[in-house]
Amino acid sequence: MEKTAANAPVKFNTGMKIQPKQIVGQTILTFFVVLFTLFCFAPVLLTFISAFTDEMTINQNGFSFWPEKWSMVGMNSVLKYGNKLFTSYAVTIFVTVFGTFFGLLVMSMYAYSISRKGFKLAGFLSLFLLIPMLFNGGQLSGYMIFTRYYGLKNSLLALILPLCVSTMNVIILRTYIANSIPGELMEAAKIDGAGDYRTFFQITLPLLKPSLAAVGFMLATTYWNDWQNALLYISEDKLKPLQLLLVNIQKNISFLLNNTNVPASVRAAMGGAIPQYSSTMATVIVVIGPIMVVYPFFQKYFIKGLTVGSVKG
Repeated sequence: MEKTAANAPVKFNTGMKIQPKQIVGQTILTFFVVLFTLFCFAPVLLTFISAFTDEMTINQNGFSFWPEKWSMVGMNSVLKYGNKLFTSYAVTIFVTVFGTFFGLLVMSMYAYSISRKGFKLAGFLSLFLLIPMLFNGGQLSGYMIFTRYYGLKNSLLALILPLCVSTMNVIILRTYIANSIPGELMEAAKIDGAGDYRTFFQITLPLLKPSLAAVGFMLATTYWNDWQNALLYISEDKLKPLQLLLVNIQKNISFLLNNTNVPASVRAAMGGAIPQYSSTMATVIVVIGPIMVVYPFFQKYFIKGLTVGSVKG
């Protein structure tokens, strides 16, 4: 008995056939992306190699990916500070972590306030936020306020407070709240008896994580790389952050290079040549190392947080 068409087994085509043009296009795109990645990574790799290159080799042959002679003199010129380097790292980590969390809390609460449609002062606070973006009192007035009136000379708060709030970061957080968090959700919480504080901490803040991660990474990078505030407000060695210590190291090396009366014993201790270039590269490694380690963990949140508020099709 022959099988009828109704009883015949049905076959489904579960896979989509990729056109040859698509394969060629994806291959070309992948090639250019890999090439661009290598192009961007090359300076970073050269920095690491140069930090361990002999100073005389750099002076004779310039920077190279394949140096003729390796040396630890440049890195040792930075690491020889020992306890000072460790203390500066601790200060920088504390300022970065505490300042980032404090800044995120203040800016997210500010962004939540100006995003509420029923808040009467939203317009005034938005204008108040934009004024410092357009007008600045200058460095001298800021120094007088923080030292004479706030009394923050040689205080870690002088490294935290000036950078904790940024107009652009508040705008990013406010845009995320307005576009990605449903207003009906907040209205439902209000109907259930939740106040503004409970709505913010239990509903808005958990949903704000992608944007907080993006803004937090930018804020942490700002704190990590800041040295001008430390130069203005910090004079005690135990409170100097990493960036200021490394700037002082470079100044010491520049002094040795420009001073013709450097003792021969000092030059001998440095291998015969003052490590101007290799120590500079070693300084860069000490600075960017932690940021390079942390960035991959925040990359997806960083991209998602920055693309919020874009035009959607």
